[in-house]
Amino acid sequence: MSQTLLIVDDEGGIVDMLEACFSPKYEVLTACSGQEAIQKAEAQPDLILLDINMPGMDGITVCQTIREHVTCPILFLTARIESADQIMGFQAGADDYIVKPFDLDELEARVAAHLRRERRRNSPSAVRFFGECAVDYSARTVTIHGEPVVLSRREFDILELLSLNAGQVFDRERIYESVWGIDGEGSSDTVMEHIRKIRSKLARHTLHSYIETVWGCGYKWNG
Repeated sequence: MSQTLLIVDDEGGIVDMLEACFSPKYEVLTACSGQEAIQKAEAQPDLILLDINMPGMDGITVCQTIREHVTCPILFLTARIESADQIMGFQAGADDYIVKPFDLDELEARVAAHLRRERRRNSPSAVRFFGECAVDYSARTVTIHGEPVVLSRREFDILELLSLNAGQVFDRERIYESVWGIDGEGSSDTVMEHIRKIRSKLARHTLHSYIETVWGCGYKWNG
């Protein structure tokens, strides 16, 4: 889905220029006044380019008004370069300053950087690191020192169960039911064989024992 930018400036020429610049890559909303900007912000854009020096309701006031209701980056477009003005803008909730006249290439790069940062911030991490070992639960991959450890589907399922619950002890029956299901046609003895294979594959890359046997109880992840 295309990301949405809201461009706010009382100078029509600047709005037209920025719309032409960004519309090939993004959905673009525009506003020529502070009041219109507040109305357009209800659409929850992914980033707002907001002019400070507008007649009537200026950009600082707009930012203060909408900041509690939108979480996206707000980048001020301004001819003001004094420290006091910048501090005021950041206190109002701005994320960055773009000083007029600006270079379009730099502006595009800053917008893209802020959007990437937001995607990372809003995406829950699917990777966990256990020392030298990285487990990517979305991609279902394991690497040690950057080298891939090739696991079968069931092997990864077992590693996933244990590593997501590091330190918790699972007996063979519980592992079997979690991975194969209650109606699985095998037995919990197959868990031992799968864990043996996982350990063997991990041992090719590290001396650390990630799966620990708790005698008489079961297994736990030793990250």
